[in-house]
Order: sequence, then C-alpha cells, then structure tokens
Amino acid sequence: MSDFSLSIQAWYRQNKRDLPWRNTSDPYFIWLSEIIMQQTRVEQGRGYYLKFRNHYPTVQDLATAEEQEVLNDWQGLGYYSRARNLHFSAKYICDDLNGVFPPTFEEILTLKGVGQYTAAAISSFAYNECQAVVDGNVYRLLSRVFDIDLAIDSTEGKKYFQQLAQELIDCTSPGEHNQAIMEVGAMICKPSNPNCEECPLQEKCLAFSNNTIPLRPVKTKKIKVRKRYFHFLIYKNDGQLLIEQRIEKDIWKNMYQFPLIETKELVTKEDAQVWSNQKLESKQIKHILSHQRIIAIFHHFDSIPEFLKKKYTLIKIDEIQDYPLPRIIDKYLNDFSELF
Repeated sequence: MSDFSLSIQAWYRQNKRDLPWRNTSDPYFIWLSEIIMQQTRVEQGRGYYLKFRNHYPTVQDLATAEEQEVLNDWQGLGYYSRARNLHFSAKYICDDLNGVFPPTFEEILTLKGVGQYTAAAISSFAYNECQAVVDGNVYRLLSRVFDIDLAIDSTEGKKYFQQLAQELIDCTSPGEHNQAIMEVGAMICKPSNPNCEECPLQEKCLAFSNNTIPLRPVKTKKIKVRKRYFHFLIYKNDGQLLIEQRIEKDIWKNMYQFPLIETKELVTKEDAQVWSNQKLESKQIKHILSHQRIIAIFHHFDSIPEFLKKKYTLIKIDEIQDYPLPRIIDKYLNDFSELF
C-alpha cells in the first residue's frame, strides 16, 4: 500500500502535537524522551523531559550525577528501573564510547533498557535510519487497517506486525513516517471510541469496512496480577521520623520508604497495634502497577522507640523530600500533609 505512508504523513504535518522532543535531532535528547515516555502519559512525561534536559543537558552530566540525584528527579514517574538503566547507560556511553551516542540501530540496542522499538525510534528520528517502530499504537492501527486477527502478544504476531511495519515505512523520510503512524494511533485510532471519521486511513481500513474494530487488536495473554499488603509504620516525634532504603531485588529498589511490614492479608488497625505499645491512626490507599496491586496502610505512631533508631534512619520530617521516594509515598505525603 504505497500511499499508506503518504496519507499518514500528510495528516501528521497538519495535526501533530507540539511536543518538545520533536524539535530536536539530538540522539541524547531523543533517548531521554523515549525512556521517560515508556508507560507514561504525554501530559506527565513532558514535565519530566524538560526537567531532565535542564538538569542534565549532556550525556556527561547525566553520567556524573549521583544515582540518588537521578532517582530524586525521577520521583513520581514510576518504573524506577528506567531511571537506573538511563543512568547506567549514560556512564557506559561516557566510559566505553568516549561520550559519543551510538550512531546505528544495532549499536543503540546494546544500551541497557533499550529494546527494538526504542532503538528504531532513536535511529530513525536522529539518524534517518529506515527502521520501523512498533509500539502499542502501531499494533492497534495496523491490526485494524489490515483487519489482522493474529494475537499481538504472540511470537508469531510480533514477528508479523514488525515485518508489516517495515514493509510500509517510507525510507525517504523514516522519522516522519514513524512519528506519523504513532500519532495517528494515539490521537485517532484510540483503544476505545476511535475517531474513524477523521482518520486518514478510513477508506483503506478493513476493520472499519468489516465492522471488526472492537475486536482489534487480538490479545491472548492475561496478566496475572499479584496482590500485596504493605503496612508502612510512621514513627514520628519532635519533628523527626524513621525511614529505610529498599535494597532487595524488588520494586522501588534503592528508593526510601517508611519502615515496612508486608503481610499476606490485610491486618486490622487493632492487630497492627502489636507493632507498638501505643494507639495509632491508620490510612489506607491502593496503588496499581502493571503486574501488582498494592494495598498500602499507613500507620501513624506518636513516638519513636529507641531501639528502632539503631535499625532505621532518623531524619527531620522536612528533609524527607531530599530522598527518592516511591510514588505511593510521595502521593501520601501530599494528600495527608496535615498528618506530618
């Protein structure tokens, strides 16, 4: 379908969103934006991109920063392994590549945390390399335009969609083609209530003709969600409180939190009082990750037992934002600031 790319590029030039990472061909800035925008809404990611670009204007600046500083700047964005991989790769670029960002798709793939989609995006946007991007928006758009019933989460499906995307890409302007196909997917061919009347591909769309849009894309795997109960113990007194660093191989590694007890089931306020010989106040909130549902209960105690000061880190309450915190704790501090 030779006019496929012409149609989406024409639409893109007229309708594209003005996003800050689209105004550069610098591979470092494009890499920053692609890592930040993984699992992130544009509205949220824009501010983080501008912050990182301002705080770390070169890959050398990012490489020489302390990990805690990078995690602090990432705070609230979630999926903190992305920040650690970003920092690790920046150091690799400076130490092993003489500070020069990898110039080809295959070399970009060697960066930690970079997969085929991200490498294709960077190489096409920065170096005009003819590598097709396939993200969730592209899967959805292609499955509908060509009415494909192959599961996008199957090995066969992934291979098929990647080959199809590569056949469709305009190698005279691969960067704009990739931007266009993702933008049409995000803005027009949305998961629910797609705006088919405004779609530049409507006349070509087989799912529209066959009335199968609600059935596309096809998925086979159901994500098994693990439920966890986190009991955060907030011991505070005289403007001080206790925190600890998460060092285990788990979510939020190297982040800081209140002392934590994880249980297999919900513990009542009365049962929780066995953790301290004092009355307590508790607040419960839920936090949903891609594969986990966390039920977090924050228990407030009005004194700090002396023996706990040896086990945990004692800080001033107003210093807590100096430490990288999981989003759930940062949100709790904002929503219940009167408790601190």
